[in-house]
Amino acid sequence: MRSLKKLGYLPTRQSGSHIRLSTLVNGEHHITIPDHSPLKIGTLSAILNDVALHHGLNKAALINMIF
Repeated sequence: MRSLKKLGYLPTRQSGSHIRLSTLVNGEHHITIPDHSPLKIGTLSAILNDVALHHGLNKAALINMIF
């Protein structure tokens, strides 16, 4: 979650163990991530794909940018 702050994502609400992050960078975008540790590989991949698509990046470029 901290890595996504680099792209303007901030927590907007939490419901149980899920946190909704929102950004206004490149238009409004919302993602919901579970507050579990560790995240399952498929869940992390889906989150990264969604964020990369919104920002017009491929997943590899996004990973290099935020990590």
